[in-house]
Amino acid sequence: MFEIENRLDGQLGRTGTIHTPHGDIQTPAFIPVATKATVKSVLPETMREIGAQALLSNAYHLYLQPGSDIVDEAGGVGAFENWDGPTFTDSGGFQVLSLGSGFKKVLSEEFNGSAHVDGKVAPNKERLANVDDDGVWFRSHLDGSKHRFTPEISMRIQHELGADIIFAFDELTTLLNSRGYQEEALERTRLWAQRCLRAHKQLTEERETKPYQQLFGVIQGAQYEDLRRKAARDLGNMDIDGQRFDGFGVGGALEKENLGTIVRWVNEELPEDRARHLLGISEPDDLFAGVENGIDTFDCVNPSRVARNAAIYSPDGRFNVNRAQHKREFIPLVEGCECYTCTHYTRAYIHHLFKAKEMVVNTLTTIHNEYFTIKLVEDIRQHMNAGTYWEFKEETLGRFYTNRNK
Repeated sequence: MFEIENRLDGQLGRTGTIHTPHGDIQTPAFIPVATKATVKSVLPETMREIGAQALLSNAYHLYLQPGSDIVDEAGGVGAFENWDGPTFTDSGGFQVLSLGSGFKKVLSEEFNGSAHVDGKVAPNKERLANVDDDGVWFRSHLDGSKHRFTPEISMRIQHELGADIIFAFDELTTLLNSRGYQEEALERTRLWAQRCLRAHKQLTEERETKPYQQLFGVIQGAQYEDLRRKAARDLGNMDIDGQRFDGFGVGGALEKENLGTIVRWVNEELPEDRARHLLGISEPDDLFAGVENGIDTFDCVNPSRVARNAAIYSPDGRFNVNRAQHKREFIPLVEGCECYTCTHYTRAYIHHLFKAKEMVVNTLTTIHNEYFTIKLVEDIRQHMNAGTYWEFKEETLGRFYTNRNK
């Protein structure tokens, strides 16, 4: 299901191919997020045109609306959204637990574990989720109705969603949690991983007419080396009645400045013959750090999210097209960019659309930012294969961050 092609000398990085029933994914690759079976404001056909190899949707959101049974009846998430390529779904654990406590995923150095929030909720937030050893009770953010997720329920939902690659149900922690709670959550996630493998095997046998779905285990452990390595060994060696994980996701809170180191800890322990996905990462320096340390695929909502707020990615850093200096710039968003937006529209027009609050601006800026991120990872792959990776990294990051800070 995954084959390695070339390796990055002296590092864990590699290029390769993930084989799925709906096509191959050439890695490293960035996987755009189609949370509710759509990349916000952009047609699936357009995502294919800008180079997306696969899309990732969210089990939590699709379970609540329209319902995984409806997606199943439609032929799976790909058929439902008119996407004929490979698909991913995450387990819903991140949404259940982050929405439940009111905390977002914490990457900042500001929260290094010194102020623990075990069992707490964010200021002015109501607790919407409660974790126990069997699973999670939570209330829908849509209507307040009460729901239950367990490893078995998450597996059933994801089998009904029908993605090519699915993720085991895990417990999200943040850098705000204590060491003691991290250990408790890690053991809970390990036991849930066993249950996910067992349920996945049973569901695969029950739905034998459906294409096989690859199940990825999720490695937690926050910023602790011993916990990350233990989780990687536990899940990497896990075998339930002959069913193993087909790949792995690296999840949980990561200190940004230590991202590469944490990923290396994990990938030094994981089996080399299976794909590794880094959840929720897309900034250029993080992509390079992930690739060098053995990550094969990435996903993140950030390119589309910041696009809707007028933030535009360019080789010279990120800029805000809303600023007055752009209102008379009749040039592409980024000179030389070959995306649809840059070859058809100007900064002045995009600036106008934001000021006029026209909805189409979300489409045009998202197309550009997704194209930028997809192409950056594709360029990384090409330079790894060509033996020019280090020169490309130095040039790309030097230009992006030096000019961005001017």
